[in-house]
Amino acid sequence: MSNPQKVLLLTGASRGIGHATVKRFSAAGWRVLTVSRQTFSEHCPWEGGEESHVQLDLSDTDGLAAGIETIREKLNGSPLHALVNNAGISPKGPNGERFSTLNSGYADWLHVYNVNLFAPLLLAQGLFDELVAAKGAIVNVTSIAGSRVHPFAGSAYGTSKAALSAMTREMAADFGPFGVRVNAIAPGEIDTAILSPGTEDMVKELPLRRLGRPEEVASTIYFLCDAPSSYVTGAEVHINGGQHV
Repeated sequence: MSNPQKVLLLTGASRGIGHATVKRFSAAGWRVLTVSRQTFSEHCPWEGGEESHVQLDLSDTDGLAAGIETIREKLNGSPLHALVNNAGISPKGPNGERFSTLNSGYADWLHVYNVNLFAPLLLAQGLFDELVAAKGAIVNVTSIAGSRVHPFAGSAYGTSKAALSAMTREMAADFGPFGVRVNAIAPGEIDTAILSPGTEDMVKELPLRRLGRPEEVASTIYFLCDAPSSYVTGAEVHINGGQHV
């Protein structure tokens, strides 16, 4: 008998890294369930995408329990082989200014932390049985901004990604005895539609002298969810062209 189709749950799938990740896993024969606060986009060209999409606002932690039940219904008894927590937000001020520790309030920080930190934890907790059944993998998407002050990413974003990096290690220790691996990737400047003006000047200082491509990030995510990385857990892979050195 052939092996059952593997299943990925991916948050933040509608553009950039998430979009490329769906394509990478779909090309390998995986079924991909997507989560977004928007309805399924007509610009996402993968087959069966609308039926495998869950509209869920990850900032609404009170609504996550119902969203997880919807995800479980979509799984229809299947184990969950991979959870990729890719969704993340980095809001700007009313005039596009960077949110710092001086011009942002508690509500701003809570909103960012709900999406960037607490939602990944609650999804992993809520789908624990399905992940264990598959001996699956979790990949948390952190950021170069989690290890240094970034000129464009806000303070709440950067610190939430630093916390997500630390939480990845904690989760690896807690989930590991159940056969579930937990890793992170930390992208740097990736060529997506959300790049801030001025990024081209930063690229001139990178050792590789270019932006990263979304498909390069997606390939690393796939590696961390697939058999070749079966003894890798608690790691954070830097995908930034040497920006961290």
